[in-house]
Amino acid sequence: MLYWVYRVIGTTFYFLLLPAVPVVSLIHSGAGRSLSERMGSIHFATAEKSSTTLWIHAASVGEVQAAGPLIRELLAGRESFNIILTTMTEYGRKVAKAQLPADIPCILAPLDVPCTVRRFIGKVNPDMYIGLETELWPALLTELRRAGVPCVLLNGRMSDGSFKRYRLIRGLLSELVRTFSAVSVIQDSDREHFAFFGIPENLIQVNGNIKYDFPAADRDGVRKEYRTLLGLNGEKLFICGSTRSGEEKILAGVFLQLRRLGGRDLIWMIAPRHLERLAEVKKILAGNGLSYHLLTELKDGRRKREYPVVLVDTMGELADMYSAGDYIFCGGSLVARGGHNVMEAARWGKPVFFGPDMKDFRDAAQLLERGGAGFRATDGEQLVQLILRHMEDETVYQRACSNALEVVKLQQGAARRQAAMVKKLLAERTALRDKESFEFHESINRA
Repeated sequence: MLYWVYRVIGTTFYFLLLPAVPVVSLIHSGAGRSLSERMGSIHFATAEKSSTTLWIHAASVGEVQAAGPLIRELLAGRESFNIILTTMTEYGRKVAKAQLPADIPCILAPLDVPCTVRRFIGKVNPDMYIGLETELWPALLTELRRAGVPCVLLNGRMSDGSFKRYRLIRGLLSELVRTFSAVSVIQDSDREHFAFFGIPENLIQVNGNIKYDFPAADRDGVRKEYRTLLGLNGEKLFICGSTRSGEEKILAGVFLQLRRLGGRDLIWMIAPRHLERLAEVKKILAGNGLSYHLLTELKDGRRKREYPVVLVDTMGELADMYSAGDYIFCGGSLVARGGHNVMEAARWGKPVFFGPDMKDFRDAAQLLERGGAGFRATDGEQLVQLILRHMEDETVYQRACSNALEVVKLQQGAARRQAAMVKKLLAERTALRDKESFEFHESINRA
């Protein structure tokens, strides 16, 4: 009944929207093309059907980041795959085009309306649909099932909050998730939540999070490179990465207290999330009497000893620059911005500190907290106390460093394991199809 109502509302919306396509195209050609594509008018080169077509759906930027390692693993073997990726947002598509191989079509997903989805499936003709994280679109999954397309959910996650909301529509959700031939989830709590809706536990695997499946790195070598650049010679480095407006003022106070209570050999590196805010951060530093170098000013470690702050004015280096740190804070968390990827910092084997708002990276924060490598502070004062404890007790600090490496280690191989699930299901489907074909021809011959 719920799906019937959903289908009627969606179809009605579709036909009301249809006349608007040419109007939107006249006003804004880009928006018109996007709307037309969402309504099923897609154009891309169709590969030879001798290859297996995989439709991977990555809703937005976060899922696109997961799609990259998965696609690399899928294409690493001898199998021949024709991969098509869909996103829900233009920005997600832009990021996908920048990060994925040029021969992978990146297109907008169809509106979740039966007629549009059927048109899209007919055009793509997928051998398998792969949804990333928790993409549970009713019309999409229903039409895939009716078309006989096997479906897999990878990197599945269902937070406690989502689980409570989904329980309100348990009947509909139970019908939808049974579409999946296999589900790969991030952690045990996700397994329990998906199993609650009727997926047999033998079809659910806990394989970790692809987003945290980082390539191997020379930790000591990368650390030495950046510490040499920064002119560090025994000093401790406090890195605050991806900071947002409102945080730098708090963190300046944190740094000054740490210098006063923990030792004046502490250096502060601060990397604002957006470079257009550099002028704002410079004013905060000046207002606190803190002299600084811009990162681009440092060559061959020529940092003035009396300058205790390095302000990062480049993009794309932070993930590796974390290697130089001793105490790392991930921004967007002392203010209501949802946090940032704390695993990027933990991979270097250092304790990671963050504020109370980690809703966008809840699973990563929980993994680190449970593993004794992540430390949540409610405000600047608590952040000072948490870091001081690690500064003053070497045993506590080294344990947190070891714990960080262990937590990250458990996530490694997630992309490989999830790609192996896909390949195994495809092999089983091929074997079954070959068996049915053989039995059919045998029955003809006997007749």
